[in-house]
Amino acid sequence: MSKTIIIGGGVIGLSVAYHLAQRGASNVVLLERNQLTSGTSWHAAGIVGPLRATPNMTRLASHALKLFPQLEQETGLSTGYKKTGGYWLARETERLDELHRIADLGLTQGLTPQVVSTKDVHVPGLDLSDHVGALYVPEDGNVNPVDLCMAYARGARSGGVEIHENVQVSSLLTQDGQACGVQLADGTEIAADIVILCAGAWSKALAETAGVALPLQAVEHMYVVTEPMANLPEPFPVIRDLDRGIYIKGDAGKLVIGGFEPDAKCWNAFGPEGDRPFLELPEDWDQFAPFMEAALDLIPALEIAGIQHFMNGPESFTADTRPLVGETPQVDGLFVAAGMNSVGVMSSAGIGRALADWVLDRVPPMDMWEVDIARADPRTAGSAHMAERMQETVSDLFAMHWPYKQPKAGRNLRQSALHDHWAAKGAVFGLTAGWERGLWYAVNPSESNLPYAVGPQPWLPIAKREAAVMATGTVLIDLSPFAKLDVFGAGALEALNWLTTAQMDVAVGRAVYTQVLNENGGIEMDVTITRLSQTDFHLTSGAATRMRDLAYLRRHLTGDVEILDRTEDYCTIGVMGAGSRTMLKGLTPSWTDVPFGYATDITLAGVSCRITRVSFVGELGWEVTVEASQAAPVFEALVAAGGEPLGHYALDGCRIEKGFKHWGHDLGPEITPLEAGLGFTIDWTKAFLGKSVLEQQRSDGLQRRMVLLEVDGNALMLHDEPIYEGTDHIGLTTSGAVGARTGLNLAFGLISVSPGDTLDTLFARQFTVRVAGQDYAAKPLRRPPFDPKGERMRT
Repeated sequence: MSKTIIIGGGVIGLSVAYHLAQRGASNVVLLERNQLTSGTSWHAAGIVGPLRATPNMTRLASHALKLFPQLEQETGLSTGYKKTGGYWLARETERLDELHRIADLGLTQGLTPQVVSTKDVHVPGLDLSDHVGALYVPEDGNVNPVDLCMAYARGARSGGVEIHENVQVSSLLTQDGQACGVQLADGTEIAADIVILCAGAWSKALAETAGVALPLQAVEHMYVVTEPMANLPEPFPVIRDLDRGIYIKGDAGKLVIGGFEPDAKCWNAFGPEGDRPFLELPEDWDQFAPFMEAALDLIPALEIAGIQHFMNGPESFTADTRPLVGETPQVDGLFVAAGMNSVGVMSSAGIGRALADWVLDRVPPMDMWEVDIARADPRTAGSAHMAERMQETVSDLFAMHWPYKQPKAGRNLRQSALHDHWAAKGAVFGLTAGWERGLWYAVNPSESNLPYAVGPQPWLPIAKREAAVMATGTVLIDLSPFAKLDVFGAGALEALNWLTTAQMDVAVGRAVYTQVLNENGGIEMDVTITRLSQTDFHLTSGAATRMRDLAYLRRHLTGDVEILDRTEDYCTIGVMGAGSRTMLKGLTPSWTDVPFGYATDITLAGVSCRITRVSFVGELGWEVTVEASQAAPVFEALVAAGGEPLGHYALDGCRIEKGFKHWGHDLGPEITPLEAGLGFTIDWTKAFLGKSVLEQQRSDGLQRRMVLLEVDGNALMLHDEPIYEGTDHIGLTTSGAVGARTGLNLAFGLISVSPGDTLDTLFARQFTVRVAGQDYAAKPLRRPPFDPKGERMRT
């Protein structure tokens, strides 16, 4: 009989155990090295906040609102859960823009948030003279973390889960890339088909024994509990003074005050204190003083309140302040749920349910990309990098989430071989999928350090300037971060043809744009595949999905086929614009003018290269792929021939006005090619994974469809802005940008449609998009506004 082992008896591990039991899983064992809750869960603040910044994160967090009361009824144990309401306070008008956006989203997810003035914050004793408003969330609340854990444990045991305390796992066991059990500290081995790692900060060292790198770091997290205070409201609402980095909650007539600081103090989970249960670290008033001062400013009555307890305990944070959840890309059957970034108690309900479903069904129950462990670059797990990231990661939880905000700490982890060459051209680098990449290119010092903004972006004129070059000249685009994977072997054609929507049995040299689907017809990968020979194929996909794509291909390509990651072996330079053909012809002695969608090998500036005639900007152009060690002379030759750099922001503005979509926002595992408007990639004459679902959709008609919207005004379009038809909420935007050549304000949106609707009906509809509390008219476009017939890139 198969066995599942859960490592870690905190709130996450216990929730996973409970949800596995609810699904009827058998032979599940949970191992806790000390006592249940003794790591981090016991000292958690217990705040329940279901409203998050994105729909999927809100879906995960909101499950607590249903589950926590249900647990009490089911187990007979109180969890201490109660709704208190909560206020997110804003001291700056830019923060109000963020709060309006979050409120707009929350209203579409079954919650009832509203942005209010300071006079409508009904909490006596608050000094809001320096504030400009607040977000009120009635669904905010509190729960007792230890009681919640005990309820999870009782529910899990009732469902047949074995829970063993004082059993320490020393390493994970694997065989041929498959989890096969654990080894205990006493040398005992326990076989298992599934291992689920829920050990918080202690997960990192265990994962390393299986060859999995987790970007986790424990830090000291501090809060204080006051003496009982008179005249506190009951219940006391959760207060978040975001611009000062503090939170305040009620606790039986007392207040709990905590915060998220810059330069968080790293703590060694594997040092001499690492194994101590219910560990309390020493008080550090120097570190906590700014939070106490902020609390005193907000609640002057605290000046005469005593401090009953100073709590300092370890919390686990990730490099990007999002949890690490799911099956590891490197080891099949090894699942992780760790790095909860101080919101583990609140997240436990949704994360536990989702991971239990993932384990039993072997596929995620929803789009989990935001928390998927497969997004994590193994290089980010290095101790030095994680320590550096803690300078700002913890404070980022409450810090202003500026649109297009770039991290400062922990940079330059991945650079292309041409990094210094792009820098010499004025690159203002940003972090995109872990790589340093030019966001725009400054021509004077004033363009090198532009401020953040919640409205029209200050770099937009630069992006338009860069894109304008393509009308008559040539731009150079850094495409090196794209994942570059070789798939080869006698069975490569057959295996790829089963996974892809397009036909892979094409001429050698053909570059085919296609989707890779799951069995439900959802898009798992959005790729271009070039046939290099009868048995060799080269696949290009997004930089962010490199680890995920490798894992998906490894698990789904069958037969005589191999996969080789060539991402860092090559540099890729986009050579785009009306002058690109003339430029390339002048640099090669034997120019071959291949048709659009084909690749060929040439010698460029004396260096062997592969050029592929495709274009993500919608202009005449080629992607030039060259070995990284030989890329510099090719780049310099292109510059000498007149090539001008084009940054990532301009690229994004060009792709959206051309109607091109990207995976992670517009495309994902819950949207099909037909819904996304990518039916042209489908070869209906062949068999492929997910085809039956698409055939059913084609027969029954679609219930939702992606459209390109032209939005009135200068509202900053990002993603997840609600779309309305009259008063009816009918969808959300998926991505947005200002067209770099047309200047139009554009957004993709996934909207509800009726199966019998025609395209004429769709494009006659009238929509509005709600952005930061304001409604803007949005017109669906039948064709992309830039070069709708695709003549420029095919000329």
